[in-house]
Amino acid sequence: MFHSLLKIWFEFVLQWHYLGVGLLMALESTVFPIPSEIIIPPAAYWAAQGEMSFWGVVAAGMIGSYIGSSISYFAARWIGRPFLKKFGKYFLLTPEKLDFAERWAVEYETAGVFMARMLPVARHLISIPAGILKMNFWRFSFATLIGSGFWCFVLAWFGQKVIGDEPALLQDPAVLIHVLKAKLLYFVLAVLVLGGLYFVIHRKIKKSPPPDLV
Repeated sequence: MFHSLLKIWFEFVLQWHYLGVGLLMALESTVFPIPSEIIIPPAAYWAAQGEMSFWGVVAAGMIGSYIGSSISYFAARWIGRPFLKKFGKYFLLTPEKLDFAERWAVEYETAGVFMARMLPVARHLISIPAGILKMNFWRFSFATLIGSGFWCFVLAWFGQKVIGDEPALLQDPAVLIHVLKAKLLYFVLAVLVLGGLYFVIHRKIKKSPPPDLV
């Protein structure tokens, strides 16, 4: 069944071009489990064939991600934590995931939102605790736009290279996801390492005593 859904999403983005990219990335940025790996890379491949613009694909993905994230942000802000804690499991948001995302947002705020936009699973969830905690919307917007824009650029660049070398991957979205995740592994690891360094420094600064100004 999931493979059939992949085919539907895959064909949708190829048929609807920028609109398809934007709509599916908006859904991907909510609680719907649509892999961004089957949205941006195929569109970037067709951009390389002259069907679309590379930067147009990146922009459509970034705007779609921002719209979906904003919807999640305001929905979470409106319905609140108790509702999500009780009924979130019906939207693939377990209490454990909610607690983790909430701790992340509290600890790292704007930088945490930015980093989460480039990490699997976290990018689907981070808007929800940001809304629950009533994070400043403009800071949330800035981190979301920059983070999702960078992620869309990376996916588009990898998509052009990977599918360009193996066009047959267009016929099998499940295999395409597998290959892209393998190729993107080092990028994700690099993000985790840089994020880890930032968070270590962040914690040390928070724990260090204020300077003596006397």
